[in-house]
Amino acid sequence: MSYLVAFVEEPSAALLLEAVLPSVLPENVILKCFSFEGKQDLENNLNRKIRCWRTPDTKFLVVRDRDSEDCRKVKKRLVSICQAAGREDALVRIACGELESFFLGDLNAVGVAFNRNMPSQRIAKFRNPDLLGNASQELGRILKSSEQKMKWARKISPFLAVDGSNCSHSFNMLLSGVRKLYQM
Repeated sequence: MSYLVAFVEEPSAALLLEAVLPSVLPENVILKCFSFEGKQDLENNLNRKIRCWRTPDTKFLVVRDRDSEDCRKVKKRLVSICQAAGREDALVRIACGELESFFLGDLNAVGVAFNRNMPSQRIAKFRNPDLLGNASQELGRILKSSEQKMKWARKISPFLAVDGSNCSHSFNMLLSGVRKLYQM
């Protein structure tokens, strides 16, 4: 048995990974997700959490929203933290924009989850949802509800396509990175 330990900045990201990654991981890999109380908490405690992990045959995944920061700088900072903890092999992935970009990249999944007709994925802003300034507001507008990150993650994540058809490039990079970890 081997492990993939995922560190994420918030519980909704853990819900997403727990719904999506089992269909991508080999059967002998156990996923363990740990969420933090925001990006600062993640960055401040990541080194210690990785260093304290002693279970053999473990790979690490770190997922964080970009928010308004530069993707490359965020990733470089997280990679440096992992390297300082002795895990040069940790996979770091950034949700460009925010996690809700993953949902807007698969409007079919959103429609199925909420039993609603969705706008066309062909509309310019949905062809590359990673570029949206505030994906959670856009998702709330479409669903006609206020921000409910946990509810959205719980309902939408099980329906997200993992075949590369999601219009969120950062979602597809997350999946391809996990597949490469296990040479799939």
